[in-house]
Amino acid sequence: MNDQPRTTRRRTLLGAAALGLAAAPLLGGTASADQGSNGQGSNGQGSNGQGENGSGRGRGAFVTARGGELRLDGEKFRFGGTNCYYLHQQSHYMIDAVLNDAAAMGLTVVRAWAFADGDGRSYRALQPKPFSYDEAAFDSLDYAVQKAGQLGLRLVLPLVNNWPDYGGMQQYVSWFLGLADDSYGDGTHHDRFYTDANCRKAYRAWAKHVIQRRNRHTGLRYADDPTVMAWELANEPRCRSDKSGATLLGWAREMSAYVKSLAPRQLLAVGDEGFYGRADEADYPYSNYEGNDWLKLTALPAVDYGTVHVYPQNWGETSGSKPGTNATDWGTRWITDHLADGRKLGKPVVVEEFGLQIDAGRDIADTAARDAAYRAWTDAALASGAAGDQFWLLTSRVDDGSFYPDYDGHRVMWNNDPANPTRTTAQLFAAHAKAMASSS
Repeated sequence: MNDQPRTTRRRTLLGAAALGLAAAPLLGGTASADQGSNGQGSNGQGSNGQGENGSGRGRGAFVTARGGELRLDGEKFRFGGTNCYYLHQQSHYMIDAVLNDAAAMGLTVVRAWAFADGDGRSYRALQPKPFSYDEAAFDSLDYAVQKAGQLGLRLVLPLVNNWPDYGGMQQYVSWFLGLADDSYGDGTHHDRFYTDANCRKAYRAWAKHVIQRRNRHTGLRYADDPTVMAWELANEPRCRSDKSGATLLGWAREMSAYVKSLAPRQLLAVGDEGFYGRADEADYPYSNYEGNDWLKLTALPAVDYGTVHVYPQNWGETSGSKPGTNATDWGTRWITDHLADGRKLGKPVVVEEFGLQIDAGRDIADTAARDAAYRAWTDAALASGAAGDQFWLLTSRVDDGSFYPDYDGHRVMWNNDPANPTRTTAQLFAAHAKAMASSS
C-alpha cells in the first residue's frame, strides 16, 4: 500500500500497529484463536485438515509459472487471496486468528512482510544491524509459515519495504550513508538504496539469510517449503530521482537473478504497483513520476509474474479530483489494462493489493458502494484472466480478544456477527475465491 505524492500520507497504519495493540472489542463476545473469529474451528470451511488448499490439491508441490499461467500439480492455479502484513511480528494467537479466518473464507494465498530492519524501534527487529539477525525474533514468521502450511495456504513474502515502516530501504541508507529520510519526498536519499554498494551487499545478505534459514517449527529451509509460493524483491519499490526507470530496472534485474538463484523452485515477483513510466503521460499512475516501468520490470527473465496495486482514491483518480473520472471505473480499467499487457508479455498477472475507503467525497459513499466496486474489480480479474487477486487487508482478533484496529479504513473481518461492518465485504471475497478456484 502506498500514497500518491500529492495526497496526505496514509502509511501510518504500519507504524501505529508496531506500537502495540490494545483495542476495545468492536463486536460482541470473544473467541479463542483455535476456533477463529467465526467459531468454526482451525480448519474452517476453507481447509479439509489435510494440508490442502481450497482447490483440493496438496501442498507438497510448488506453484510454478508457465505459458502465462500459474500452475500447480500440472493444472492451472488461480486464487482469491488477501494481505495481512503483521504476521511477522505478532503472537501465535493473532496469527492463528487471521489465518484460520483466511482458510474459512476459502482464500488460498496470503501476502505478509518478511522484513523488520533496525534496532531501537517499537517493533522487534529481525535485522537489528546490517548482517546481524535476531534468530529469536523470527519465531512469529516461522510459526506463520507452519500455520499456513497446515491450513493449505500459500504465502507471498516481500524482502524489504519501499517505505520506512519496519525500517525499509531508508534504514539501509541510514546505516551506510547517514542520510535523512526523504521516502515521501523527492527520494534523492532513499534512492541511494539501489546504487550504494554497501546497501546492495546488505540486501543480498538479508535475502540469502531469510531464504536459506531453517524454520524452527517446520524443520524446513524456507527455500524448500512450498508453503512459500513467492518471494518479492520489495513492497512497492520506486525511484523518483530517476524518471527514466533505468536505476530501478537495473537493481531489479540484478536482485531478481540473485534471489531466483537462492530459491529456484519458488516464484519471484518485483512487488511493484504497476506504474507504466510513460514520459509523455500526465496521468499519475501511467506517468514516469515514480521512476518505474511495469512492462520492463515484469519482462525481466527471472520475474515469474507481474504485480498490480489498485488505489484510485490515493492516486487522485476520483470524480472530485478529476471530473469525469470515477474511482470504480478507473480501477476496472487499470486492472484490465495490466491483464491485457500481461498476456502480451506472456506473464501471469496478480492484482496483489487493492482497496477503497468509505468516503463520499471520493466516490465511495457507503459499504454498499464499496462492495459494488470490489465486485466490479474481482469480476474483471476473474473474467480477464488474472492469476489471482489479494485485497488489502484481512485482519482478525488481537491478544485481548478484541478486533485489530482499522488503522487505514481498509480493514476486512470475517466474523459473521451482524454487527461486523465488513460482513458483506468478506462474504463477497469468499464467494470470489471460490469462483477463482473453480476456474482453475
